[in-house]
Amino acid sequence: MELRSFVAIGVVAITILCGEAMSAAAPTAQNASDAVVAKLKALRPDLPIVSVSTAPIPGMIAIELSGGSVLYASNDGRYLIAGDLYEMGDTLVNIAEQARDEKRKELIAGVSPSDMAIFPAQGKRKAVITVFTDVDCTYCRKLHKEVPQMNKMGVEVRYLAYPRGGVGSPGYDKLVTAWCSTNRQDAITRMKRGEELPPKTCENPVAHEYELGHLAGLSGTPAIVLEDGRMVGGYLSADQLGEMLGI
Repeated sequence: MELRSFVAIGVVAITILCGEAMSAAAPTAQNASDAVVAKLKALRPDLPIVSVSTAPIPGMIAIELSGGSVLYASNDGRYLIAGDLYEMGDTLVNIAEQARDEKRKELIAGVSPSDMAIFPAQGKRKAVITVFTDVDCTYCRKLHKEVPQMNKMGVEVRYLAYPRGGVGSPGYDKLVTAWCSTNRQDAITRMKRGEELPPKTCENPVAHEYELGHLAGLSGTPAIVLEDGRMVGGYLSADQLGEMLGI
């Protein structure tokens, strides 16, 4: 069973973990977390567990997986919830997505501008967006045509490399060529027009940025990350982006 089928984002599914219940004696919070994680790893050793914390729901722990998905387990190890947790106040607040936003913000902040392909804003900079991109995908190319207009609106566009075919794929080699070019912006623009450029190699961040995309929870390209960590998947026109940013 693929991980994606197990962790259905936005759909809450409750699964009873098989096996005997844990000891009736009240364990410490840390012992309970360790025992639940050990049981879950025994049942699903392929789950990429990143961290464990106390959940907002009393009597449960939150288990973060690589890519930002979160599982919620009861402290006694009997029940597991796969999906996002919402808080019902004046509005519905996706608590899990808020945590993902903060994590994406931290991940992007850790990338040096020298490892990006930056198309700066014209005049006063009003906003910055970071875009995980591939040079071959149709909507990446369509979005790139909007970049000049975005720049005129005061939006700085920062590209990170995300070869959809993975490290070692033809798309990966093209992104390495772009990132190793003297004029990274020109190379990306020409490639997104369909031009073939002579292959180049150098020390580059493409593989690292590809992994960063996985950690950020990407499901495809282009993926736009706003300054507050929110991620917008897919194509947006300059006007749509401007409306979203309030500029």
